[in-house]
Amino acid sequence: MLGKIMPLSRIVMIMAVAAIVIGIVFIYEGVSKANSITDQMAQEKISASIGGGNATGYVDSAATAQAAANKIKEDRQSIAPTYGNLTSYGTKGHYDPTNLNPYPPNPKETIGAAMLDYNQALVMEDYLNLGVLALGFTQAVTVIGVFMILVGIALMAVWAAIRNKKKAAEVKAKST
Repeated sequence: MLGKIMPLSRIVMIMAVAAIVIGIVFIYEGVSKANSITDQMAQEKISASIGGGNATGYVDSAATAQAAANKIKEDRQSIAPTYGNLTSYGTKGHYDPTNLNPYPPNPKETIGAAMLDYNQALVMEDYLNLGVLALGFTQAVTVIGVFMILVGIALMAVWAAIRNKKKAAEVKAKST
């Protein structure tokens, strides 16, 4: 019976090694990409305290990127609640950063300047939301890598149990 199981034990061992190698690759890729993303945000000097106050550092996690994106969204919506509201002051309802007419919600600013501020905030908010997605994905990849290594270790334990069972059967067979 054990003779029939031994080819299966080789497959289990190959799968164990493959799972561990894949797990290591996943962890490396997840950590290196997360470091790359946070380094890029640091180079761009994306502050975790966007919107004023004392800088507490740079965005270095999905949570701080989300907090910064939410702050920018809040500030952007103080210019206009929606993009439709903003463009309703433009030329025939279109984006026009050259419009020099006063912006009714804030007459000290021109319609064009308000539109430009709004769109710049929208770009920054999207950049941070993309960072949230990317950092979350790198965390997921890293966790999957850890799981793959644990599966590999479990498969190695199964392989070792099969090998020990075979050796015990061989010892028993020799003694009889």
